[in-house]
Amino acid sequence: MEKQEKKKINCAIYTRVSTTEGLKQEFTSLDNQRESAESYIQSQKTEGWVALAERYDDPGYTGANTERPALQKLMADIRKGGINCVVIYKVDRLSRSLLDFTQLLEFFEQNNVTFVSVTQAFNTNTSMGRLTLNILLSFAQFEREIISERTRDKMAASKKKGKWVGGRPPLGYDIDKINRKLVVNLKEAEIVKEIFNLYLEKRSLLSVAIALNEKNRLTKSYATLEGSKSGGVKFKSTSIQSIVKNPFYVGKVHHAGVLYQGEQERIIPDEIFQKSQEILANNRRERKVAGVVTNVGLLNSILRCKACDSAMYYTYSKKGANKYHYYICMNAQKRGYKSCPTRLISAQVIEHKFMEFLRTISKDSRIEANKWEALTVEESIPILKSIAKVTHYDAINGLLEIVLHNSDKSHQFALKLAELKHIPYHRQQAEINKEPLIRQNLILAHQINQVARERKCPLKEIAGWIGISPARICHITNMLRISPQIQEEILLSDSKALSSIPEYKLRDVSIELDWNKQRDIWNNLLKSQRK
Repeated sequence: MEKQEKKKINCAIYTRVSTTEGLKQEFTSLDNQRESAESYIQSQKTEGWVALAERYDDPGYTGANTERPALQKLMADIRKGGINCVVIYKVDRLSRSLLDFTQLLEFFEQNNVTFVSVTQAFNTNTSMGRLTLNILLSFAQFEREIISERTRDKMAASKKKGKWVGGRPPLGYDIDKINRKLVVNLKEAEIVKEIFNLYLEKRSLLSVAIALNEKNRLTKSYATLEGSKSGGVKFKSTSIQSIVKNPFYVGKVHHAGVLYQGEQERIIPDEIFQKSQEILANNRRERKVAGVVTNVGLLNSILRCKACDSAMYYTYSKKGANKYHYYICMNAQKRGYKSCPTRLISAQVIEHKFMEFLRTISKDSRIEANKWEALTVEESIPILKSIAKVTHYDAINGLLEIVLHNSDKSHQFALKLAELKHIPYHRQQAEINKEPLIRQNLILAHQINQVARERKCPLKEIAGWIGISPARICHITNMLRISPQIQEEILLSDSKALSSIPEYKLRDVSIELDWNKQRDIWNNLLKSQRK
C-alpha cells in the first residue's frame, strides 16, 4: 500500500523584543528566537512543516498592544492565505495582553491557522490547549503590570529624594554617568541665565526666542541610540516657555504637583524664577481677556507654508467691534515673523481662491458652487478632506500647490502674497465703519434673517458663528420689526442725524407694533438729534 504524502504546512516565524538594546550585535535576541523556531520546525519535517523565508520581526515594540508593523504584516499575509501555522519562541512574544491575545486567537481560528510556542508545549486545536494558553498569558499580563507598578513606584520614590530618574537632561545640565546624577554644563548655563534675563526684560516668550535666534543660540543637542543627533535647532516660544516654567533650574524636582529639593545644583536664583512665573501668569490672564481666539477653518490640517514646511492654522483676532480672520504659519507663531515669508494670510481670500482652483482640477459634484454654498463649515470640512490631500502656499514664488488624494501630482496656481493680505479687507471694513451704526446693524439683521431662513437654523447657532451673544443677536434682529418706510430711510437717507442716534433709542421704535406710532417715535427721535 502506497504511503500517503503529508500535507505541507507553511510556518511563519514571529519574533519580538521590547528594547532596541543589542540589536547592532552580530547575533541578537531576535536571531536567537528565530533560530529556535527554525529548529523546532525542522524537527516536525516529517509532518510536512516548512519554515517560510519571510521574516516577521518587531524590534523595540511592546507586547502590551498589537500596534506593531511586523505583526500587522503577518495578519495581512494570513488573510491572503498561504500560512498554516505561526511559530513563536514564547507566548508573551506574541502578546502580553489577555484581551489582545484572545482576539488574535479568534483571528487565527477564523483563518484556519494554528500556532506553536517553542518553549511551551500546547495545541490550539484542543480546549485544554487553549486553557493552558490563557493561563500562561494571564501570568504574562500580570508580570507586565507588576513591572510597570514597580517602575512607577521607584521613579516616584527617587523624585521625592530629588534624584534624576533618567531621560534627556534639560538645557544647562549634563549626565554624570558614573555617579548617575546631573552636573551643570557651564556654557549652556550661561544661555539659561540669558533666557531668564531676557524674559524679565521683554516679558514675551516669542521676543526672547527671536532675540536668541538672532544671536544664533541653539537648543540642547542630544546623541540618539542610533548614533544620530537630535535637537540643536533654533528656539521657539514653546521651548522658551518650557525652560522658564521648569523649577529644575532653582534646584527643585516636580512630582505629582509637589516640589521636592533636588540633588542638582541651581542655575537661577529664586527671586528671578519667581518674577518669571508672575510674568507668565499675568500674560495668561491678559490673553484670556484680549487674546486671539481659534475657530473652525475650512483649510485646517490641509494648508501648509511651503517655505517653513509648517502647518498653517485658522484663527481670528478682535479689535473693537471688528474681527480679522486669517491663517498663520506655526513657525512664524513660534519663532517670529522674520523667520517666515508667509506669516499670516487672509482666511476669506485663501479659502475662496482654493475652492476656485479646486473646481478646475476636481469634478466632484459635492463642491459645485450651488451645493457648496448651502453647506455649513462643519459639513464642508469632511468633504474637502476626502478630495484634497494637502495644499502648500509658496509665498516666495507666489504659488498655491494642491495635491489630490487620487494622485501625487502637484497642481500649481499663481497667487501672489499681496492678494492674500488683509489690506483690501481693512479698507472695506473702514468704509463700512463710516456708515451710521444703526445702518450697519439693520444690514446685518437682514443678512442674519436670510441665513436663518435659507439654512433653517436657530439664531443661537448663528450667534456662535459670528461671535456674538444670543441676547445681542436678538437685539439686532428686532430691527426687522420696524416699518419698511423707516427701514428704507435708515438705509438710504443722507441725514447726518442717523450717525448720532444711539442704538438703544431705536429699540423704542422696534417694540411698538403700530407702524403709525413707530413713525411718530422715529420723527421725534430725528428732531431731538438735529437740535
